[in-house]
Formats: sequence, structure tokens, C-alpha cells
Amino acid sequence: MSNRRPPLPPFTHESAIEKVRIAEDGWNSRDPVKVAQAYTTDTWWRNRAEFIHGRAEAQAFLEKKWKKEQEYRLIKELWAFEGNRIAVRYAYEWHDDSGNWFRSYGNENWEFNEDGLMQRRFACLNDLPIREDERLFHWPQGRRPDDHPGLSELGL
Repeated sequence: MSNRRPPLPPFTHESAIEKVRIAEDGWNSRDPVKVAQAYTTDTWWRNRAEFIHGRAEAQAFLEKKWKKEQEYRLIKELWAFEGNRIAVRYAYEWHDDSGNWFRSYGNENWEFNEDGLMQRRFACLNDLPIREDERLFHWPQGRRPDDHPGLSELGL
């Protein structure tokens, strides 16, 4: 199996948008094994106040995340890019095991190696409690349909 994950840096506007959508699709799969393969074996993350070192820790983090964050649906949007770095903003909706709904808003800064694997991920985010009738992300679990509005179209 190839360790290359196109599109590869340096990114163009089009390839950066493609990389963001590929990441969104992966996270919406909620498959920790598959998602972790997009990161280097020595990847380094800061997610909120949690620090993750290596692909195995990233996979364990994702397993725990998606057990807690049920009905998870995510939208990412390109914010900026240069060379091997991409900045995104995102929002996702989920509920906890008590049925309380949240919309989490955040920003991520990504750095990729020459093979297109993410080696650094810095995430800042906040959770906003919402009522179920305030949800905006209503597609079936999995990949966001191409015709579903993005963050800007939703006014987020």
C-alpha cells in the first residue's frame, strides 16, 4: 500500500480545497483506523488542551471521540494555504449519550510532509449547546452530499 496521499504539497487553491474535502469525508466516515492512516506515524497534534503523539495515539483519540460524539456530522472549509500548510475552519454537530445536542466550531492548522500525510495538526474549538430543532446538518451519516450547503452558505 502506498504511503502517498494526494494531493501533494505544495498546494494550489484547487488542490488545497480538494485536500480539505478529503479530510472532511474521512472524518465523516467515523472510521478511526482509516482516518489515522492520513497522518504520519510520528504525527503531532494539539486538540483543545490535549496533546497526541503518533498515529496510534491519534487512532485511540478518534475512537474515544466518536464514542462520545454521536450522530457526528462535520463541514470543513478552506481558510488559507501556503506551500505544505493549510488552515481550515469547521463546524460539526453531535449529541452526547443523554441526547444533548452541540455544534462545535473550530479552526485547524495543518502541516503535511512531501507524501501528503499530515504531520502536524493544531485544533482550537468550542462547543455550543443547541436544541435538536436548531440543527443544520441533516444528511445521512457519512459523506456530506455535494449539494449540501457549506459553512459560508449556512451563515456559519
